[in-house]
Amino acid sequence: MSRLTAIFDRIRADGRPGLVTYVTAGDPDLERSADILRALDRAGADVIEVGVPFSEPLADGPVIQRATERALASGTTLASVLDLIARLRSELKAGLVLFSYANPIFRFGLDAFAERAAAAGVDGVLVLDLPIDEAGEFRGMLSSRQIDTIFLLSPTTSDGRLRQASRLGSGFLYVISRLGVTGAREAIADGAEQMVRRVRQAGPLPVALGFGISKPEHVREVGRWADAAVVGSALVSVIAEAGRSPDLAGRVEEYVRWLRS
Repeated sequence: MSRLTAIFDRIRADGRPGLVTYVTAGDPDLERSADILRALDRAGADVIEVGVPFSEPLADGPVIQRATERALASGTTLASVLDLIARLRSELKAGLVLFSYANPIFRFGLDAFAERAAAAGVDGVLVLDLPIDEAGEFRGMLSSRQIDTIFLLSPTTSDGRLRQASRLGSGFLYVISRLGVTGAREAIADGAEQMVRRVRQAGPLPVALGFGISKPEHVREVGRWADAAVVGSALVSVIAEAGRSPDLAGRVEEYVRWLRS
């Protein structure tokens, strides 16, 4: 059983909404990213998505785009993100999912990446722009090293592709509640509940719902339908606001504890 499967089994057994948090590695720099990951773990994040900065983050809104720019300016690369995870893996209880666009991974080399990710202790990989029907080879390389392949699903994903993602994916499925780029919102998107129901009908994998979640009431609402809520842009905004403040990790921990409340 993978670490992610065990985490979602525990979430379901506890009858509570799980919390998946996203941060961009290297924002504001890798050393402070280490402090942020520790803070997220202390605050009770069930899964931490560690974003690999990429120069063309087309699916991301301005908050995460700016975070990516700061991370690239600090010299962060895919290799250094994997080194960061390797250094912290033994300290963290949360599942660790590497979140990346395809280009950095393909430039690294698929086999070399899979080997390095396994050695670092990565639990799952989500490649944002890798089509499900072209992911077979990549999934095989990860699966052979006991790393989960996580697929991203949207309201426009067909029922056939939902079934394909449920069959080929593992760990959990990441469902976005609306179309467009990432960014916090005041309310959960209309149709989010129906989207989760569609995904549940496609297969048994746990469902984490994201895009726009920023408050405890959002997490509570999402928990009525999905196994976990994903918080990204709102958390990255906290990091941006705290900047290089000595209280950065404390601010992050406080925010995530508030979400869990």
